[in-house]
Amino acid sequence: MSEYISNAPIFIVVLILIIGFVCLIKGADTFVEGASSIAKRFNVPPIVIGLTIIAMGTSLPETAVSVVASINNNNELAISNVVGSNIFNLMVVIGVCSLLTVIKVEEKTIKWDIPFSLFSAGLLFIFGITAGKTLGRIEGIILLVIFAYYIYNLLKRARENKTPDDDIKLISPYLSAIFIIDGAAAIAIGGQLCVKSATRIALEAGMSQTLVGLTIVSIGTSLPELCTSFVAAKKGEIDMALGNAIGSNIFNILMVLGIASTISPISFVTENAIDFIILMFFTIIVWLICYKKRALGKLNGLLMLFLYIVYAIYIIIR
Repeated sequence: MSEYISNAPIFIVVLILIIGFVCLIKGADTFVEGASSIAKRFNVPPIVIGLTIIAMGTSLPETAVSVVASINNNNELAISNVVGSNIFNLMVVIGVCSLLTVIKVEEKTIKWDIPFSLFSAGLLFIFGITAGKTLGRIEGIILLVIFAYYIYNLLKRARENKTPDDDIKLISPYLSAIFIIDGAAAIAIGGQLCVKSATRIALEAGMSQTLVGLTIVSIGTSLPELCTSFVAAKKGEIDMALGNAIGSNIFNILMVLGIASTISPISFVTENAIDFIILMFFTIIVWLICYKKRALGKLNGLLMLFLYIVYAIYIIIR
C-alpha cells in the first residue's frame, strides 16, 4: 500500500486520505459502542464510561495516526497531530457546543480537569525544550505513569456516582467483542492510510509534515470528539460534551504521545514549541472564563471560534 500511495495520482491519494478518515471515525464509534456495552453489562459507573472509554475511544484516531507516524519515523506528524487536535478540541469542539447551549461548568472541571490538561501540555513543552529537543522513551514512560495516575483519580471520583446510564445501548457480549475487534482494526487501517497519504500530499504541495499534522490530519482525527460532543450538547448532556473534549486533550498528550515516544523518540521542532505555547494560552483563556462565569455561552463560543480561525490563518502563512 505504501508503494502504491507513493506512485498513485494525487486525486487517488486524496481519496485514500478521506477513506482513512472514515475508517478512523467509524472505527472509533464502533469500538466505543462495543466497549461501553461491556462496561454497562459489568456495572461500571457511567462517569468511568464517559471519562475513560468514551474519551479514550474518541482519542483512538490520534493514537493510531501518531503511533503509526512514530513507527514510520514521521515524527513531526506524530506530535503536530496531537497539538493540532487539542487546539481544535478546545476551541472548535467546545466553541460549537457553547453556541448550541449554555455549558455550565462543574467545580471539579474548573479545579481539576482543566488545570490537569494545562499541566500536561506544560510538562510536554518542558520535555520538548529541555530533553535535547526530543521526546525519548524515558519521557514517554513518565507521561504514561502520569496517565495511569489520572485514570486512578477518575476511578476514585467514579465511586461518588453510580447512577445507571440508560443512554448506553446494551448489546450481546459476542457482538460487543466483534465491535471492539472490528473498531480496532478499522482504526489501525485508517491510521496507516491517513499517515501515508497525508505525507504524500505534503510532499506534493511543498508543505511540511508539521503543517499537515496541524491542519488536515488533526481536524480529521478530531471529528469523533466533535461528533460526540455535538450530539451530547444537543441532548442536553453538557457535562459530557465539555468533559469529552477536555478528557480527550489529556489522553492525547499523556497516552498518545506517551505510547508514540516510548516506541520511537519524537523530534520536537521550533514550530511545536510555539504551538504548545498557543495551546496553553488558549487553555488559560477557557479556564479563566469558566472560573469567572462557571459557564460558557454563545459569546464565549464565538470568541473561541474566532481565535481558532486566527490561529489557522497563522499556521498556514508562517
